[in-house]
Amino acid sequence: MRETTAVILGGGRGTRLFPLTKDRSKPAVPFAGKYRMIDIPISNCINSEIRRIFVLTMYQSASLNSHISNTYRFDHFSTGFVGILAAEQTARGGTWFRGTADAVRQEWVHISGHPSRQTLILSGDHLYRMDYSELKRAHVDSGADVSVAAYPVTREDATQMGVVKTDQTGRIVEFVEKPENEKAIRQMEVETAAFGLSSSEAKRRPLLANMGVYLFNTPVLEELLRRDSAHTDFGRHIIPSTIEDFHVQAFCFQGYWADIGTVRAFYEANLELISHVPAFSLFDPIMPIYTHPRFLPGAKLNRASVECAILCEGSIVDEALVRDSILGVRTRVRPGAKIESSLVMGADFYQTHDANGPRIGIGEGSHVKRAIIDKNSCIGRDVQLINERGLVEYDDPEERFYVRDGIIVVAKDGVIPDGFVF
Repeated sequence: MRETTAVILGGGRGTRLFPLTKDRSKPAVPFAGKYRMIDIPISNCINSEIRRIFVLTMYQSASLNSHISNTYRFDHFSTGFVGILAAEQTARGGTWFRGTADAVRQEWVHISGHPSRQTLILSGDHLYRMDYSELKRAHVDSGADVSVAAYPVTREDATQMGVVKTDQTGRIVEFVEKPENEKAIRQMEVETAAFGLSSSEAKRRPLLANMGVYLFNTPVLEELLRRDSAHTDFGRHIIPSTIEDFHVQAFCFQGYWADIGTVRAFYEANLELISHVPAFSLFDPIMPIYTHPRFLPGAKLNRASVECAILCEGSIVDEALVRDSILGVRTRVRPGAKIESSLVMGADFYQTHDANGPRIGIGEGSHVKRAIIDKNSCIGRDVQLINERGLVEYDDPEERFYVRDGIIVVAKDGVIPDGFVF
């Protein structure tokens, strides 16, 4: 029997990330110019020597399935795999997944076919780097049935998260999903200094948020899934109902962690990578982030001005300005263009010189500022995407672009015509 099997939850509609999730699931959204969000938990598993990984998908899963199948292939002499499990109709019945726990319950017949002592449940839309072997070690040492990775947060942040309360040994004694008032928050406070935080940090972050990372002893997980079919979500149902009957332990994680499930959080997490010393670094030789290998040339700059930027392979910048931005693979920036504080996701292919219609990339003389330009988008000549009216929310009637939290988002395959000003 193997030690650990990982199950990564592919997520639902991802409405908070719309329009980036218009044609794909949340874990399939491109990140940092060349990765997908699903690459984060899969890379963490591989770096932690967990090689049996299931990814559960349901909504808009074609892009995610294609990426995983083309990226994660272990050698013929390995027992490792990254398997995709989609919601399905079978002789036993079956419906769309009704929640995170229901997804695992419906696919348990497949997951349990690969017996393991522990089952690791992960989310597919969080940004962090964790060595799960440390979680496993703490889980075994504490004698826990279930371990929940927890992250110290402020009182303000706690209102948007599930919060756990522990005793002096780190055992979870209470779980509250998104406490609504100050009294409820105060009741959930713990002495986070006991988990290794400095006194000042413990005072600033006195609560432990649920990270959506759960390590179960497999027989316990199987019992919990069978116990009540109405328990469809791990955070809202399974974990709170487990506290009384089982030993549920908190594992305090003190590295970088971010829920990037909103447009604003996603935008900020990407652009933070440009910092001189980012909180989450892609330059980590010990725990790298893996993705689909591409056989592209290095980025090409022709008399371009670049300040604080990440330029991914296959990009071409001609006599243009790029400042505080990320250019994804195969991005084309034409002469006179200016890109500031933006994430340009690039393209899935190069257009041929004789291609008719709009040209993929940023057109001549165009100005893009504080924006996310999704893949294969065509920004015409002399376009101004700068949100000059300072709108916080806006939906273009023709569905070419949107504004979320003041950030312009051009949808995948979007076409912005020559001379357009916004």
